[in-house]
Amino acid sequence: MTASATQTSITPAGGGKHNRLVSLDLLRGLAVAGMILVNEMAGMVSKGPVYSTLLHSRWDGLTIADVVFPAFLMMMGVSVPLSFGGRNEPAGLGNNQARRIAWRTVRLIAVGFILSNLWWLSHFSATPWRLFGVLQRIGLVYGACAVLFLLCAPRTRLLIIAALLVLYWPLSLLPSLDGLPNDIWMRGHNFVGSVDRVLLGVHNYVKGPEGYDPEGLLGTLPAIAQGLIGVAVGEFLRRGQQTRLRPLAVAGLAMLLVGGLWSLVFPVVKDIWSSSFVLVTCGITTLLLAGLLAAFDQGQPITGWRKAVTILLLPFGMNAIAAYVLHEVAGSMLGWDLLLAPYRQARSIFVPEVAAFVPVLLFMAFSWACMDYLRRRNWMIKI
Repeated sequence: MTASATQTSITPAGGGKHNRLVSLDLLRGLAVAGMILVNEMAGMVSKGPVYSTLLHSRWDGLTIADVVFPAFLMMMGVSVPLSFGGRNEPAGLGNNQARRIAWRTVRLIAVGFILSNLWWLSHFSATPWRLFGVLQRIGLVYGACAVLFLLCAPRTRLLIIAALLVLYWPLSLLPSLDGLPNDIWMRGHNFVGSVDRVLLGVHNYVKGPEGYDPEGLLGTLPAIAQGLIGVAVGEFLRRGQQTRLRPLAVAGLAMLLVGGLWSLVFPVVKDIWSSSFVLVTCGITTLLLAGLLAAFDQGQPITGWRKAVTILLLPFGMNAIAAYVLHEVAGSMLGWDLLLAPYRQARSIFVPEVAAFVPVLLFMAFSWACMDYLRRRNWMIKI
């Protein structure tokens, strides 16, 4: 394993020894824990009802489940300046850096492909394989953000963000390639989805004549903008500005407001990673980061509730990719009688939506124990 862009060390304003921002690990841990929660809760739907806010929106709209992946993607962007070192001007892309970026991008995509196709790899004829997925998108966005960070000045990257978000809107409104009527408010009725249908065919995640892949090809473009917004936040923190919380909070509120207004004409849709979705989720993530910075990185002692939060989230944050891979590989545990027996018992006491938390939280406790073991041994598994 090699060093990755998940470091959270910073250089204080006056230089000197690097310090670690606890808030970054905590927010990354919150995002990963949230991803595990919503993915495993989706697995409980076949057993009984669950709270809808813990499931992804069918199309337009925003639930808690819709926020966790973009939050992780933005935090990946935040980590890029902290990994490569702070700079205000482009420093160029050396051969060693290019190999490092390319190799990590390939590793993320390769592991993601394996996780997306575990059933297909075990039985080729059982199901079509899938090209894209969560780690594949993380890998592509990481590669783009790292290269642009090294090659472009901050203002240039801001222009790239604006261009990607603004131009993605008319792109999504182009006539569908397969003749399906274009209606951005209807699931799959858009140019973005039609590109997936034409290029991927049966390898789409969402099947049928209106099918598409929620981590598909064109949706990667605004996802790169999401990562670059994280890069801008990472540069702000890298310059020792972590005590200036007001600009961070104002930026978060501004993105939330602009994204909310934009959603009136370009809806918030996770499945095509709409531009309004990017701004709304970046706004929420930035506000959460400002709150965590205020609570954990302003010199306060980590005691009481702060200690409880760090105990719960830090193991996930320090080995975020490992935690995600573990839950993908071990997720079938949710069908074991060991976890379903207490669920059935809980249903006799609580409403089904509450009872559904029992096996999911037990699985999350197992995942946490594995990650906490790695933390206590000071093992950092980095893809």
